[in-house]
Amino acid sequence: MSVNSAAIHSVEGRAIPVPGNDIDTDRIIPARFLRCVTFEGLGDEVFKDERFNEDGSEKQHPYNEARYAGASILIVGRNFGCGSSREHAPQAIMRSGINAVVGESFGEIFAGNCTSIGIPVLTADESSIAELQKLVEDDPQISFTLDLESKTISCQGTSINLDMDSAARTALLGGTWNTLDVLLQNEAAIDEVHQRLPSFQAG
Repeated sequence: MSVNSAAIHSVEGRAIPVPGNDIDTDRIIPARFLRCVTFEGLGDEVFKDERFNEDGSEKQHPYNEARYAGASILIVGRNFGCGSSREHAPQAIMRSGINAVVGESFGEIFAGNCTSIGIPVLTADESSIAELQKLVEDDPQISFTLDLESKTISCQGTSINLDMDSAARTALLGGTWNTLDVLLQNEAAIDEVHQRLPSFQAG
């Protein structure tokens, strides 16, 4: 998903479950990767220390399992994205191919950073998250439809109600989630106000 101002009504695709609670932003993208000049390549480093030992050998982690390759929906537990406010965490998740995140709850700043790059973040109760994760673990090829308008995620006749921050939902549905793009679209109006301000008039 590229960063643009297109309205986002739904996300479709397979899912990847990452179990566990209180997964903070340092676990999502370790601090040493914050020195990058751009966000390019961060998708390869997502959950780096959770996935690999110091010698480069793999640990057991869903992101290392071929059966979840190509997933576009991340299903997580409680308080996901807590900790520091680094925007690199949602950037790394997005660049790993994820277009939406569903969990029990999220760090507030993390959720806001996700919205600002067009990643819907929705919540469900503990039992619903456990049900979703089990569905994916049992059959990673299941395709889900996440609908922002109805706030549901569905697959194979199963539909689960979700919740979502109302302001984030409005921004995504209305295509105003990219605040920089909205600013640039209103450049003429900004310039008009600029010209009317006494302090900017030529003397």
